[in-house]
Amino acid sequence: MLSIKTLSDTFVGECWISVSCCLLLACLYVGSLYVWKGSLPRDHPNTIKRRFTSVLCVSAVAPLVVLAWTHSMKLRPSPPLWALLGIRLEGFVPAAVLPLTLTMVLFLGPLTQLAVESPRGLFHDVKAGLNCQSWSKRVKDLKWLRNHVVAPLTEEFVFRACIIPMLVPCTGPTSAIFISPLFFGVAHFHHIIEQLRFGQDTVFDILICAGHLVGPVLCHSFCNRMGFPAIGSVLEHPQKSLILLFYQLGVLLFFILLFPFTDPTFYGMSPVCSLLLTPRSACT
Repeated sequence: MLSIKTLSDTFVGECWISVSCCLLLACLYVGSLYVWKGSLPRDHPNTIKRRFTSVLCVSAVAPLVVLAWTHSMKLRPSPPLWALLGIRLEGFVPAAVLPLTLTMVLFLGPLTQLAVESPRGLFHDVKAGLNCQSWSKRVKDLKWLRNHVVAPLTEEFVFRACIIPMLVPCTGPTSAIFISPLFFGVAHFHHIIEQLRFGQDTVFDILICAGHLVGPVLCHSFCNRMGFPAIGSVLEHPQKSLILLFYQLGVLLFFILLFPFTDPTFYGMSPVCSLLLTPRSACT
C-alpha cells in the first residue's frame, strides 16, 4: 500500500504536469500570432493570412500535447483522443442545437433591439443573410472568416477542447470551469475581465457536460457576431422599456433552461468526465 504522503506527492506532480501542458498550449497559441515580422495592422489581409497559418499549425500540434499528457498520466483505460477532444458523433445534433439556442436566449434583449431597429424587419434580414450570394461574399471576406470561423474554431479547440481534459482530473469539472478562462486570458489579456463573466463561462460548462466541441464553437461565433450587449444605448432608446423587458426575460429564461439544456442525457457520457473515474497506476 502506498502512503498518503506518496499519493499526495504523486497527485501534486501530476497536477503540475497538467498545468504546464495548459500553459504550453496557451503560450504556443499566443506566440504563434507574433512570430511574423512586419508592422502591418491586424486587419491587413497579409496579417490575417499569416495568423491563419499560425493558429492552424498550433491547432494541429495541440492534440499531440494532449496525447503526450495522457501517456505521462498513465491513464488506464485512456478514452479515444478525438472523443476526449469533443469530436464525436454521439449526441452531435443536440450538442449543436441546444447550446446555441441557450446562448440566443441569453441574447434575447440584443436580438430584440436588432429587430426593433431593423428598417425591413428582422426576418427579412435573416432571410437575406441566408441566401447563397450573401454567403459567397462572406467566405471571401478574410475578416469575417477570422471572426466567425477561424478564431472560434481554433480558440475553442485549443483553449477548451484540449485544455479542459487536462484540468478536469486535477481540479474536477466545476473548478475547471473557472480556471480555464485564466489560460484563455493569456490569449486575450485585454478582454480577461469579459471572459470571466458568467455568460461566457457557460461554454466551458457546455463542453464539460456535452463532451462536444461543436457547441462552444457555434456559441463563440454567435457571440462574436453579436458583440457585448450595449446596455448604455438601450437606456437612451425610444423603446427602452420593451427592450429592457426582453433583456430581463432572456436572463431569466437562460437560468431556467441552463440545467435542462446541459443535461448529459442529451449528449451521452462525456469522455472528459470519464477521466474522473479513471484509475491511475500510481494509486494501485
